[in-house]
Amino acid sequence: MNDLIIRPATREDIPAIVALLAEDAKGVTRETPNDLTPYHAAFDRLAADPNQHPTVAERDGEVVGTLQLSVIPGLSRAGTTRTIIEAVRIKESERGNGLGTQLIQWAIEESGRLGAGLVQLTSDSSRADAHRFYERLGFTGSHVGFKLQL
Repeated sequence: MNDLIIRPATREDIPAIVALLAEDAKGVTRETPNDLTPYHAAFDRLAADPNQHPTVAERDGEVVGTLQLSVIPGLSRAGTTRTIIEAVRIKESERGNGLGTQLIQWAIEESGRLGAGLVQLTSDSSRADAHRFYERLGFTGSHVGFKLQL
């Protein structure tokens, strides 16, 4: 694992990131890897916002994992800043070798460096394996999340 590099994503990483998102069982129905136009526009918005941290894990020049870390200042919890970890994906051939753990631990450490006092994430209710993974890393399934598609 020493050859793993975790770094900020660049525009050049977009095809690899989208491929990871589309490789996922849920993402295959949501992502459009044949048309990167909306992803480029989204990346430009992320790059312009200092509270957004699209991130990749790279091994031997290949993107093998990704996540987005978002910093959210808040008033609740006595003004605690929180981070949200989103869109965690690990290349299928890399799963089970500790890469996911290393990437999430990096996100937790980076959250502290960015001044956060709380790290949050959501996981689709059907992903029981992912829930066990996050619980092993110390996360607690304390809330129920809701979404409204617009």
